[in-house]
Amino acid sequence: MTTMRTDDPARRRPRPVDAVILRGVHALDERGYFNGPVDVAVRGRHITAVRPHLASDPTATDIDAHGLWLMPGVVDCHSHVTLATYDPLELLTTPLSERFLETAAMLRRTLAAGVTYVRDAGGADAGVRDSLAAGHIPGPRLAVSVIGLTRSASHGDGTVLGPGLEAPASITVPDYPGRPQHVARGPDGVRQAVRGVLRAGADWVHVFASGGIMSARPGEPLPEFTADEIAAAVGEAAVFGREVMAHALGAAAVAAAVSAGARSIEHGIGLTEREAALMAERGVTLVPTLSPYHELVHLSDAGYLPEWAVDRARASEALLTDTIAVARDAGVSIALGSDSRHRDSHGGNLGEISRLHRDGLSVPEALLAATVNGARLCGVGDRFGRIAPGYEFDAILLDEDPGDLSVFERPGAVTGVFLGGVAVVPHSRLPATVLPTDIRGFARPTARGLAGELPGMKGAETDRTAS
Repeated sequence: MTTMRTDDPARRRPRPVDAVILRGVHALDERGYFNGPVDVAVRGRHITAVRPHLASDPTATDIDAHGLWLMPGVVDCHSHVTLATYDPLELLTTPLSERFLETAAMLRRTLAAGVTYVRDAGGADAGVRDSLAAGHIPGPRLAVSVIGLTRSASHGDGTVLGPGLEAPASITVPDYPGRPQHVARGPDGVRQAVRGVLRAGADWVHVFASGGIMSARPGEPLPEFTADEIAAAVGEAAVFGREVMAHALGAAAVAAAVSAGARSIEHGIGLTEREAALMAERGVTLVPTLSPYHELVHLSDAGYLPEWAVDRARASEALLTDTIAVARDAGVSIALGSDSRHRDSHGGNLGEISRLHRDGLSVPEALLAATVNGARLCGVGDRFGRIAPGYEFDAILLDEDPGDLSVFERPGAVTGVFLGGVAVVPHSRLPATVLPTDIRGFARPTARGLAGELPGMKGAETDRTAS
């Protein structure tokens, strides 16, 4: 990886405000409840104090935050920030350059909606991540898996784009210079594929341990990689300090991925008490991605899916509450993942918070899934995900009590967004004196960055020499 110069003024990110105190705000605490009113002091990038009636500080700007709700920026552990459409004709006829430029627009909307950290599950490469970190485009902090590893003619090597439409990965994630090989077979082949995505800059290795709900053939999703192949992926990733996220539906695939050492299970529909107990024992996080399954049912109700897909979509939706209940009862950590993969869903990521609640989590549990749990899964729980002293000030403001969480389904519910102490979406109560001059007016495009470095990026050049 080419080391980016940091002395170029055009690449300097906006400086955070020197010091502010949000007075009388309701702040989300470590139990998932809005505590307060309290005062929250921020100096530079970090929170310095959270308690009622902080003493006056002549070096800080007081901001009246009474009647506002403050929570950490949302961590989305499963999204596809480069995907904007399900239409295969559009994918075939849109130049790759245009698709990546639209990615910039979708990242901007995602940040403006209150998502400050994203773990991309396939599509975004190291260049997207590094462009955010360098400040070339505004958006959340980003960790990438580049492309999911799969077997030939399996989920990830031929995906359904719409009602009964199949297309190879070369259409959904088109080939380009530097895109690693993602189809593998046998432990040695899997190890080679893992080294390929790591050399391409992946922060995570994404493995398709099973087919998907809308995979090419009717019937239940079947395991794809063997237990030995998944174990090979986990072992090879560990050599380079990376972990595995496993797309897994059905008890067999979940069990194989957890037993092999996967760090998180994506989707997880069909897991049983046995697999959930094993996940809890090994500290494996479930990222259930509820939104797309509910959307499939809407498509089926509107008559857009073939009959076999209608049955499968409805059966999957019926299993969502069971999946959440089994995992919750076993003590499995659950983290938010929106699985956003369409231009209309990027920026609507926070609706997943409400869906987590409707499908079985309590209000505090759903809020923690969107913040603390996601940050912990992504390995940044010591820096992000809490409103607490010492944490970076990645946070969002709301003008109304989240209450039953349905507020998160409404566009514009988030009225202020901070990233590393920078007001990237300035709330109306913030005085102009605390806004960096190059970030005022987030609604208008700005050239400079809203994202900070990812933990672990230093030394990535060494990691990417794997072959």
